[in-house]
Amino acid sequence: MSNPLTLVARFVAKPGQEERLRDELNAMIAPSVAEEGCLGYQPFTDPNHPERMIILEEWASSEALDHHFTLPHFQHVANVLDEVLAEPFTLRKLTDIPR
Repeated sequence: MSNPLTLVARFVAKPGQEERLRDELNAMIAPSVAEEGCLGYQPFTDPNHPERMIILEEWASSEALDHHFTLPHFQHVANVLDEVLAEPFTLRKLTDIPR
């Protein structure tokens, strides 16, 4: 099994699409945390720039994350992102610093 992963997914909504993006990201919480290997899944909004949002995700392994990308709820939000984002989202994968 691989090391746990922390992901930071960054999103910028088109003008007028902030609420829809927020709703779609929030709708991802329950099915994602129900997945085997999901250790945490929480969206956040920048209070000074409501069009900017992130999801902070924690996964037990890269295999669990890869599986997440194949599931219907992820496929749904991926299609919505094409409609509501002002720019492509970014995904930063992080691991613990070795001690």
